[in-house]
Amino acid sequence: MRATLRDWRERLEAFGLEVIVEERPGAREGLVRGLLHVFSKVFEAAIKTRRFLYNVRILRDSTLGVQVIAVGNLTVGGTGKTPVVEKFARELRDQGRNVAILSRGYRSKPPPVHQRLLNALLLRTDTTPPRVVSDGKSLLLDSEMAGDEPYMLASNLKDVVVLVDKDRVKSGRYAIEKFGCDTLLLDDGYQYWKLRGRRLDIVLVDCQQPFGTGRLLPRGTLREPPSHLARASTIFITKSDGNTSDLRRRLAELNPTAGIIECVHHPLYLEDVFTGERLKLDCLKGRKVASLSGIAQPESFEQSLVRLGAELVYSKRFADHHRFTQQEVLNAINRSKKRQAETIITTQKDAVRFPKIDRRDLPVYFMRVEIKILRGADDFQDCVRKICFR
Repeated sequence: MRATLRDWRERLEAFGLEVIVEERPGAREGLVRGLLHVFSKVFEAAIKTRRFLYNVRILRDSTLGVQVIAVGNLTVGGTGKTPVVEKFARELRDQGRNVAILSRGYRSKPPPVHQRLLNALLLRTDTTPPRVVSDGKSLLLDSEMAGDEPYMLASNLKDVVVLVDKDRVKSGRYAIEKFGCDTLLLDDGYQYWKLRGRRLDIVLVDCQQPFGTGRLLPRGTLREPPSHLARASTIFITKSDGNTSDLRRRLAELNPTAGIIECVHHPLYLEDVFTGERLKLDCLKGRKVASLSGIAQPESFEQSLVRLGAELVYSKRFADHHRFTQQEVLNAINRSKKRQAETIITTQKDAVRFPKIDRRDLPVYFMRVEIKILRGADDFQDCVRKICFR
């Protein structure tokens, strides 16, 4: 039953995405797009109203007395946010800051239904402590309880606190009181206006699709209008191909004061999903490989394998945040073998959702990546200095 509900949800998401990007022609799909257009106008009015209420202090934000850095984007999915959060956390930690990453834990396992219903019926605030994915010393939760991104961040940053809670004021206060943190990194926090104080807003813009489909949710993929870039302190152009003069000009029109940093996702090595064995990237040259992924933009991942010299003979894509079953992994292995693949490559984000499998006829590796700054390194260091020494 659980798998059936998951499959139904993923099929619905795939249908909705195809309708939004207009890959599905037809009268029924046109009607759906018309309805979504109406809802997007309501959504836009709600965003602007909520922002106005915060600006005039009818909706109150909170200040915790520490540095806050919100990293997020204007569009849903696929901008490469997690490696940027990791880079900031690593740099701030190296500069002596005591950092906590606060995540809402998208698609992490929710609290029990009875507890959520009781809180809603009694109109009471949830006082449950945030989930501690990492206490800065040990990894304490699995990816199902923590969510993909928090678990991945905690795995890569052994001495950074990682907490999960929808209420990031509560989790921020917990990080300060329990772990003595002086810097809070809000993962996917650009739209989280409830926590302000000494705050810097970092927004990511995908070089390939800077403003998504150009329309607001649910008709498009924008969470906010592009004009809302005006409140960003720094703008990261991710997945840069170097040909960004038009995009930089557009961003400068929207926000003339923000520093602009261009970066790419730089592959580091391959790591066996099950054994931890590491291989150099040059082992991919001339090798037949298969890809297995459940991310928002699988094309860029598959293209990176080809650029590294691999021959991609088979690829299997699932919905973003898909939690793999043992049978799905075995099916991918069997189909990859039929295409004469020598190995299967996945992403680290997907690897944290892999089940244990009894047999491995093909090795399965994930590709470890980090952010590499192409332009604007001085702006990045200046941003870090403002945080550390302001």
